[in-house]
Amino acid sequence: MLRSIVLAVLLAASLCAQMPKGFYAWWSSPIAKELNLSPAQRQKIHATVVQFRPHLIDVRADVAKAEIDLEAQFNHDPVDQAKANAAINHLIAARSDLTRTLSQMSLALRLVLTEEQWTELQRRRPVRGRDELPTDSPAAK
Repeated sequence: MLRSIVLAVLLAASLCAQMPKGFYAWWSSPIAKELNLSPAQRQKIHATVVQFRPHLIDVRADVAKAEIDLEAQFNHDPVDQAKANAAINHLIAARSDLTRTLSQMSLALRLVLTEEQWTELQRRRPVRGRDELPTDSPAAK
């Protein structure tokens, strides 16, 4: 019974850990080639990704560690409510930091694009929850 509860909590937690709406690695996809980016834009995008990469690695590792710590707390018998709540709060903080970092990176990347490029990028972004490109994308045809 306890194991079922732990699995349900972790499943629900993993759903909450999704990236911010509209965030995906478009700069390394075929879509980036279709945006007609200037060499200066490509350079700024590359520099932004390189700048954020170390922190993203750290915050993703923090989220993974917090999830492991929470699972360990749920697996104790009896469960120490205070320690479990501390682990929950740590996981919330780690996910918040990840969301903040991804959102800040998205903003920095958005500032590089023109309005037309941004509109095209939004039109072509993958459907959330699926790894497919929109059906009107040339890459999907």
